[in-house]
Amino acid sequence: MRKAAPLSIRVPEELSERLDALAKATDRSKSFLAVQAIEEFVTVQEWQVAAIKEGIAEADAGKVVPHEKAVEELSKWGNKQP
Repeated sequence: MRKAAPLSIRVPEELSERLDALAKATDRSKSFLAVQAIEEFVTVQEWQVAAIKEGIAEADAGKVVPHEKAVEELSKWGNKQP
């Protein structure tokens, strides 16, 4: 079993009630659901921060496309023409 660190948070009463209802409906604990939600949130945020840093590094290295070229390329999206 993984080690767990205690974490105490305050949430709005309505959110706590919704979490409680979801826990009952899924036969899971509120703690289990909260850990799942935090894990998913942190994973997405880590990905976003990494992507931003990568984009900044590429821009700093001059690996950019002129605006006009980007708009031209994006205007092809959704068109059936090659």
